[in-house]
Amino acid sequence: MVLVLFIIAVIVGHVGLYGMFKKAGIEPWKAFIPFYNTWMIVEKCKISKIWFWLQIVPFAGQFISIWIAIIFVMHFGRFTLIDHGLTALLPFIYLPYLGFSADDKWHGEDVVSKYKKSATREWIDAAVFAVVAATLIRSFVFEAYVIPTESMEKTLLVNDFLFVSKMSYGARVPPTPLAFPFVHNTMPFTKFTPSYIKSVQIPYYRVKGYTDVKRNDVVVFNFPAGDTIINEEGYLSASPYYDVLRMTYGGNREKLFAEHEILVHPYDKTDNYIKRCTAVSGDVVQVKNSYLFINGQPAFVAPGSQTEYLVESNGTAFNEDFLKNELSINVDDTHDQIKPTQQTGTFVFNMTAEETEKLKKQPNVKSVSRYLDTTRGYTFPYDDKNYPWSTDNFGPLKIPKKGDVLELNQITIPLYRRLITVYEGNKLEEQNGTFIIDGKETTTYTTKLNYYWMMGDNRHRSQDSRFWGFVPETYVVGKASLIWFSWNNGPRWKRLFNGIN
Repeated sequence: MVLVLFIIAVIVGHVGLYGMFKKAGIEPWKAFIPFYNTWMIVEKCKISKIWFWLQIVPFAGQFISIWIAIIFVMHFGRFTLIDHGLTALLPFIYLPYLGFSADDKWHGEDVVSKYKKSATREWIDAAVFAVVAATLIRSFVFEAYVIPTESMEKTLLVNDFLFVSKMSYGARVPPTPLAFPFVHNTMPFTKFTPSYIKSVQIPYYRVKGYTDVKRNDVVVFNFPAGDTIINEEGYLSASPYYDVLRMTYGGNREKLFAEHEILVHPYDKTDNYIKRCTAVSGDVVQVKNSYLFINGQPAFVAPGSQTEYLVESNGTAFNEDFLKNELSINVDDTHDQIKPTQQTGTFVFNMTAEETEKLKKQPNVKSVSRYLDTTRGYTFPYDDKNYPWSTDNFGPLKIPKKGDVLELNQITIPLYRRLITVYEGNKLEEQNGTFIIDGKETTTYTTKLNYYWMMGDNRHRSQDSRFWGFVPETYVVGKASLIWFSWNNGPRWKRLFNGIN
């Protein structure tokens, strides 16, 4: 229905141009030829030809086309903010009005040259230009991002402020174009009010970047399991809808929907996450005894990576100065980085490999070993019978790449069900052990997209691909490139303007 209304609006708008062309002395039939009609406007209004060619730039070109239309309207003697607002927002109503109103005529260049803006109008135009320019920069060049959680520590710290390059992998044309400027998915000063209109969606398109996503890049992307959320305090992305549905409600959607407010985001409006791309399309990922392997080889370990270690002491207290100065632990609140176990004198420390070597030298420390999480059943693909995996013993699992032919059976379908239906937009039916995709029975599926595997450097404090699986290329936002500011009870001066590796 929305598409039909859009097509009707486009046709009516061109009918309006037909009338305006006739009044302007341009052959009216030219109004119906896309791009050629704006070429005629550019020529008639003596606008520089460069603006015509800039219309081809994805997304930004839409704003330029609107500006060209406004210049055309000005030549009909229409200069008010209302006139220009109607041209931009309701052209399918306003252009037919100008084209067929007996009172509106083509005045040409003379009326434009005599027009002088008021001071108020100058400020309004400047503000509109600033909003449009900032929106274009945010969409296509770079975007500011702040680290909200500890999942990348100590590579990145909570309240590190980053620049995320949109040009590195190629800027994504916003799939949800109608949105409040400068915010992501909620309105300013609210937590739960969407900042976008999702009835208008643009098919996925990405401007070509100067590099592909590479293994070990630090990447910002849309949360793959965040398309549906429980839109209430304490839930959102912190307690994802799918986890609550599976663990608390046993898959009973009706009961969950009855007890909570549910919101479905377009994929580009899910929360932004930041992780390290540990595996790219075609790689095989595996975690063995908490060590990550890619294609059978030990994976890159960032110098600031943290994981949990089991520390056995002789029962005496740890030196507070050592904890504070050498391990950067808040001695007034150690529960997040030092957790007691059921065994007296044994603790779980969250720290880097370099810090473990320092800890081993403490006189009260008897041993330090890697802590292993052996809890099963809550990692992707949530099939403990066929995939008895935990966060520290996971895989092997191959990351799909575009063109891969995936074998579909009762064992593999948990891995690929969401890929087929959500990420690639197919209808999947499962009947008596057979698979029907878009009405056709099949035993295979050929992927349309590339996929990635994202993991946090703080391995035991990270919600990442081990929990929700593959990240499609469509969800990639950009590459984290620079820390421009950092704050923790004051500026962290040493982190300012550091690159991200």
